[in-house]
Amino acid sequence: MPNALSVDVLPLDLRKELAGHDVIVFDGVCALCSGFFRFIVARDRARRFRFVRAQSDLGTRLYAALGLPTEEFETNLVIVDGRIHQHLDAFGAAMRALGWPWKVLGAASWLPDVIAKPIYFAIAHNRYRMFGRTESCMMPTPELRARFLDAT
Repeated sequence: MPNALSVDVLPLDLRKELAGHDVIVFDGVCALCSGFFRFIVARDRARRFRFVRAQSDLGTRLYAALGLPTEEFETNLVIVDGRIHQHLDAFGAAMRALGWPWKVLGAASWLPDVIAKPIYFAIAHNRYRMFGRTESCMMPTPELRARFLDAT
């Protein structure tokens, strides 16, 4: 089984802000990460996921609580059913949560670390150079904005 942490490792205030939702925390300036976010939005017919930008106050506090760097967000966080997923497992958890046919891509979580980690970190460390940064923020519709937990 892929490694995932329980949301119970988070401080109570963060757990309350997550309010039991399934959540995707993504680097809002990374073109690849923002593309992942848009992919999920387009396919999440059940509107299962809520979203948090890593650069927001809530996103930064989540990364800090997990002992992750708060300047370079080299992993999306995906929280599904009270479990926090990172790295390639985050992608797999999100795909499984979307259901068929995307669920099949959830098998990415089962790749051995000896294969998955070097590939994942090579992409993560070079994502801005390979895919670029977004020059402007997407202007979400009011309906999509309501799905952001860090909307202010």
